[in-house]
Amino acid sequence: MTTINLEEAIAEYGPEELDELEAIEPVNLDTANSPFANMLINMLEGGGRSMRAKVQSGEIDPSAQPYFENGKLYGQDFQALREEAVASGELFTDPEFPPDEKSLYFSESAPYSFEWMRPKELVDNPMLFEGGASRFDINQGELGDCWLLAALANLTLNKKLLYRVVPLDQSFTEDYAGIFHFQFWQYGEWIDVVIDDFLPTRGGKLMFMHSADENELWTALVEKAYAKLHGSYESLKGGSTGEAMVDFTGGCGEMYQLKERGIPEDMFSIVRKAYDRCSMMSCSLEPDPRVTEAKTEVGLIRGHAYSITKVVKARIETPRVQGQIPLVRIRNPWGNEAEWNGAWSDGSPEWQYIPDDEKEILGINFEHDGEFWMSYKDFMKYFDQIEICNLTPDSLEDSEAFCDRPRWEVTSWEGVWLPDKSAGGCRNNLGSFASNPQYLVNVEDPDDSDDDDLCTIIISLMQKGRRALRDEGLDMLTIGFALYYVKDPGAISLPLDTDFFRYTRSAGRSKAFINMREVSQRFRVPPGAYAIVPSTFNPNEFGQFLLRVFSEKKSTCESINE
Repeated sequence: MTTINLEEAIAEYGPEELDELEAIEPVNLDTANSPFANMLINMLEGGGRSMRAKVQSGEIDPSAQPYFENGKLYGQDFQALREEAVASGELFTDPEFPPDEKSLYFSESAPYSFEWMRPKELVDNPMLFEGGASRFDINQGELGDCWLLAALANLTLNKKLLYRVVPLDQSFTEDYAGIFHFQFWQYGEWIDVVIDDFLPTRGGKLMFMHSADENELWTALVEKAYAKLHGSYESLKGGSTGEAMVDFTGGCGEMYQLKERGIPEDMFSIVRKAYDRCSMMSCSLEPDPRVTEAKTEVGLIRGHAYSITKVVKARIETPRVQGQIPLVRIRNPWGNEAEWNGAWSDGSPEWQYIPDDEKEILGINFEHDGEFWMSYKDFMKYFDQIEICNLTPDSLEDSEAFCDRPRWEVTSWEGVWLPDKSAGGCRNNLGSFASNPQYLVNVEDPDDSDDDDLCTIIISLMQKGRRALRDEGLDMLTIGFALYYVKDPGAISLPLDTDFFRYTRSAGRSKAFINMREVSQRFRVPPGAYAIVPSTFNPNEFGQFLLRVFSEKKSTCESINE
């Protein structure tokens, strides 16, 4: 988190000095093995089989973006397809993601034999949910998608969001026709993904994600729908929990490297507030390049995604002192005995100092279910990364369980970078920088718990990748944004011109200009007006974007180009 220093922002600098201070170096993310970067490439290799044939035959122009149509992947309408299957008496088989080897792997042949089976061939009484959904339903199979499981575990904590991703208008009884559908948020809109219910098995058991109760199938079916969205099951091997959490919620993602210099001093406050606001969170240890998912002496797994399910200050009573201790509850998606074995682990002696009534409030149990507690101090010592997905207010409305929780205030704008018009590139290109879209945000009320009378804002810039195939995947634009303090908006010409940027230092900017789908940064700012300038790194690159501003207190944001 960056704390804005207004004295530096309004200090006088010469143009040459500012050019040096404001110079930007891009960061190039290696996306060669990213399931997100290769999404549409994988779609044409695995998913979208019928669509691919139409594109290759010339029946469909690939530049017309045939993959999402009216909020539906490949234009497939769940209700119409189910009615057609029911009327025909034949179970649905998905022509876009059929039960064959290519839906499993896009780069190689399956390393072992498998069989596609429908749930009714596997169990006597298949159900979408058995006794409701919980984080303990989510267990990893043979696919390396622990990051996806960690995101799903968080999703179960908010039933409103869960049932948006997993619509309840489907079952294995009423109008069953072997077809299901799920919804994922993509670049500002919800996309409906239809699948058949053939699942990969070996020896009569599910190969990949599954619930402890064999009759419960929602986890396996969600995983298949997400695999279809990204082209194949293989495309889910290795990924970002943060991206999945955004896809499940439409929220705003943040990532913190806990061992880097400059980590916020009030990191616990950030994590605690995130939990209070029902944010979804995950954490991980740096991988061991020599060993996949290497187990450490303290029981934690390197290169493995965990979900954070609770953050508290627990009441503690020892012979010498009484007070509160920061604790974090974490879950391993393996759902077994592979847990932390240090202080505050299951059954450790530290728990004798927590009063029984406090244990009941915390929901303490010592089962081999993959879930465990750690002190915040040990959490920061052993974990290397934390990802937070901040939810928008509409994600929580009408949700009784969260009606009394604090919520982010959010404003959002859709924009476009047009070559030779509004695609000025970053501040390195001073002559064209002012032509970029500009937005003025006003923050007035400091955070309730901020002793410095500062306001927290999170700025999220997401490039919308639904253009042509060439603009997806490996050709993700390098994007970022700059933030400028505007002392008196009424006394200055808007939009801000080149002279303003020539003599004014930015108050802050995104941590990097990088070729990622979303770039976000958290700031603590004094009340006032600030201009946000989102841009691509290079000038004259076409792109569409979604800009969102999250604040603890109500703020206003307006476009100042119009």
